[in-house]
Amino acid sequence: MKKKKILANNKKARHDYFIDETYEAGMVLTGTEIKSMRQGKLNLKESYAKIEGEELIIYGMHVSPFEQGNRYNVDPLRPRKLLLHKQEIRKLIGYTTLKGMTIVPLNVYLNEKGMAKMEIAVARGKKDYDKRQDIAKRDADRKMQQAVRINDKNY
Repeated sequence: MKKKKILANNKKARHDYFIDETYEAGMVLTGTEIKSMRQGKLNLKESYAKIEGEELIIYGMHVSPFEQGNRYNVDPLRPRKLLLHKQEIRKLIGYTTLKGMTIVPLNVYLNEKGMAKMEIAVARGKKDYDKRQDIAKRDADRKMQQAVRINDKNY
């Protein structure tokens, strides 16, 4: 089992999208960005990935400037290149153009070697009624778990 330390999680992605396939991508970062990420100063809300040419680029990911970075700090919202194999990028191009799907980031983590990786997903947008069904299912599951706990205490 791989050991990884999650730095940021995009909870909104699972709420707003149906996740079809996930991929692990490396990121092209500067030294001050990775130091800031290790401190947990990044945000994935409102971020998305786009394919431009043969490259996958992430937009809207906010990495706060490193406190001791002074002049080496870069723009916190700058687009960052994601690293995938060429065949994976071609597969993503097929998904996004033919099937009308989008690419969203799920989380950013450090792998066992200390490298920053991003888990991205090919996703379809949910409608409002899909979100309501998910919430109703989650509430029903929670009530069943509570009932089981109460019955266990009675025995």
